[in-house]
Amino acid sequence: MTTVLIADDQPLQRLGFRMLLESQDDMTVLGEAANGTEAVRMAAELHPDVVLMDVRMPGLDGIEATRRVVATGDRTRVLILTTFDLDEYAYAGLRAGASGFLVKDAQPEELLSGIRAVATGDAVVAPSLTRRLLDAYAHHLPTGQPPTGTPAPEDPRLAALTDREREILTVIGKGWTNTEIASRLHLAESTVKTHVSRILAKTGCRDRIQAVILAYDARLVEPS
Repeated sequence: MTTVLIADDQPLQRLGFRMLLESQDDMTVLGEAANGTEAVRMAAELHPDVVLMDVRMPGLDGIEATRRVVATGDRTRVLILTTFDLDEYAYAGLRAGASGFLVKDAQPEELLSGIRAVATGDAVVAPSLTRRLLDAYAHHLPTGQPPTGTPAPEDPRLAALTDREREILTVIGKGWTNTEIASRLHLAESTVKTHVSRILAKTGCRDRIQAVILAYDARLVEPS
């Protein structure tokens, strides 16, 4: 059973989410929060598998609430709801530790599958937002890094990776799916999943989204 906390300042929106989620045999709603402060408090009390987090809420917004939920180190993961014209929120949420992003007008089945994926440790980004999100992240990298082609200090998080794992981390950073990795690198998809799991474990990344951040931070991937 996947447990969910709904955080949204619109009562009708929360009701709609609750009705959808509770129509599923494998999901249950533990509670509803009307703002970020409530979301952080209830996440700490209820330990849901997933917080369905709106971005724009009064007081503490969804980005800061996400940061605080993730910072506790609890197993709770955050799925942020954004809109196509608010990529800066998606970027900020990525940095805050969110495990996924979906647009508010996503189809019900997309939302349900997204919640299930995040709950099991995968990462979810709306397909139409993926490339824009990665590009936005790349161009928000800290200034003062050496120019492209200039040797930079090795990120210590890469030290334990094999050459194959480093190669796979690089293409994860480019937005490749497991299916694409398997096809292009001539590997079984089950082998790719094993590699991805080992990469996450060795680098301390919570999920695939955090692995993308690492790939950019470590300059395995350059801004397009």
